[in-house]
Amino acid sequence: MSEVRYKPVKKAVFPVAGLGTRFLPATKDVPKEMMTLIDRPLIHHGVDEAVASGCTQIMFVTGQGKESIRRYFEPSEELVAALRERGKEDLAEKVDGIHKLAEFHYAYQQKPLGLGHAVLCAEEFCKGEFFGLILPDDVMAAKPTVLRQLEAVAEKYD
Repeated sequence: MSEVRYKPVKKAVFPVAGLGTRFLPATKDVPKEMMTLIDRPLIHHGVDEAVASGCTQIMFVTGQGKESIRRYFEPSEELVAALRERGKEDLAEKVDGIHKLAEFHYAYQQKPLGLGHAVLCAEEFCKGEFFGLILPDDVMAAKPTVLRQLEAVAEKYD
């Protein structure tokens, strides 16, 4: 049996295909991951944690009605151009920086069949590597990040 050695986490999986029933009726039309906390959607806070932890590739396991998540992390060239035309360079930079945070990937979960099934939908993306599993409706502000704290334990105890 080969020995498993810890390797730094470079990939993060976000299972975001659920129905958001805990936040109904607000989540009837707006995915709970897109609800804002201060100035950004919850999912953006999760991506910030993943990136701050060293992740460069992000997989969103999405489902029906979650198209806004993809749109949020795609380039917004028209919006950026309009903001620049109006002299709002700082806002243009913020918006333009979103799609540059990481390399974004998507898997579609046909039905919300639970967290385990969502992780299985990301299996090909992870390809046997260690990965972070981030639930964006659990926002935890910590230094170092929660994911880095978990990595430190994995490094220490292999």
